[in-house]
Amino acid sequence: MDLNSSPPNSNSNTAIPVVSTFSSPFENPASVQDGPNGSTRKPISLWPGMYQSPVTNALWEARSKIFERFFLDPPKDAPPQSELLNKTPAQSRTTILYNFSSDYILREQYRDPWNEVRIGKLLEDLDALAGTISVKHCSDDDCTTRPLLLVTASVDKIVLKKPISVDIDLNIVGAVIWVGRSSIEIQLEVTQSSKGSDNSDSVALSANFIFVARDSKTGKAAPVNRISPETEREKLLFEEAEARNNLRKRKRGGGDKREFENGEVNRLETLLAEGRIFCDMPALADRDSILLRDTRLENSLICQPQQRNIHGRIFGGFLMHRAFELAFSTAYAFAGLVPYFLEVDHVDFLRPVDVGDFLRFKSCVLYTEVNPDQPLINIEVVAHVTRPELRSSEVSNTFYFTFTVRPEAKAKKNGFRILNVVPATEEEARHIVDRMDSQALLSTRGFGK
Repeated sequence: MDLNSSPPNSNSNTAIPVVSTFSSPFENPASVQDGPNGSTRKPISLWPGMYQSPVTNALWEARSKIFERFFLDPPKDAPPQSELLNKTPAQSRTTILYNFSSDYILREQYRDPWNEVRIGKLLEDLDALAGTISVKHCSDDDCTTRPLLLVTASVDKIVLKKPISVDIDLNIVGAVIWVGRSSIEIQLEVTQSSKGSDNSDSVALSANFIFVARDSKTGKAAPVNRISPETEREKLLFEEAEARNNLRKRKRGGGDKREFENGEVNRLETLLAEGRIFCDMPALADRDSILLRDTRLENSLICQPQQRNIHGRIFGGFLMHRAFELAFSTAYAFAGLVPYFLEVDHVDFLRPVDVGDFLRFKSCVLYTEVNPDQPLINIEVVAHVTRPELRSSEVSNTFYFTFTVRPEAKAKKNGFRILNVVPATEEEARHIVDRMDSQALLSTRGFGK
């Protein structure tokens, strides 16, 4: 029998038709079929959501409805909001539910190899939810004024408090907890009940996002509605957020620099001493240490239209997702064991990223903390927007992550020991000390717990 021959009356080149899930936004509405077997007509501004997670897509649609309700086609010369409103945290509070226990497709979209929720996808959803909450707080219920442009400025902290199962329903609830002149802090909490327990949901992850408001016409900082905490917990959250804001101002103004410089020489010398041995006498270097530069990984991509948000820029949640994946891989290659995510220490959004940008993510292990029960791996990821034709490269984002190793993986490797990371240059040493001090300052003041 000729294995290359086709059976009689068979078509060896069968064409498989491919159709889109959604109807074109340019189609005549009368020709669009709505229903379980028909397409759903989607506004063109929301099409990027088709390529994101279903939760992010739903949040963007909800945000669009707020704009449609209060800012339906405002004229180009519409004035800015003239009077600021007083709003309570309850007015912006929003909850989303993941029906993992009953929705197989949703469950599979979020499942990781360890039967837990993919943290990278969850970061996308957290950013989308924080954006929707900020829009709710900043709306003035006046269709004659122009809406504000709200962008993610930074992430103060995202802390994983317990593993998040992909087989149990999940809730995320968030609200505005603090407001400055043009900035907003949103706190999000992921809650999930313990498996086999009837107890009420417990917090599995907490996150704090900072958004800033810009005038959609001038691009300048714009004032936002005030906030009036009502409950004791809301007042406490406001006070903690106010303290974090004051700390950020001090760091920007160099308020802690003098104290840092007084004792930095000995610390830098201690860090650099072993690094010099690696550079000058590598055969005699400590085998329990490694140079920072030898922990580096990198990946690059061209930003595609499918990765943009509803404002046409590259979605901040997408950037966090990609940075997390690289940080995870860096920790994996460094430790030699499967890592376990603990927290996002800080994220800065320094400049917007546009469709078509050549984006490079560079990662390294900054330092480690030796702990027999839970060794810590602190990783930095820096995103650069690179323009080869202009011979320029600018930092768009910085991300700081903390990982440990999965307990079940560590149990299989007797005598596992995390390596110590040492700098080869004074610049690297200063950077390590700066990050260590930033973390210590937050810990002593109780932030991010």
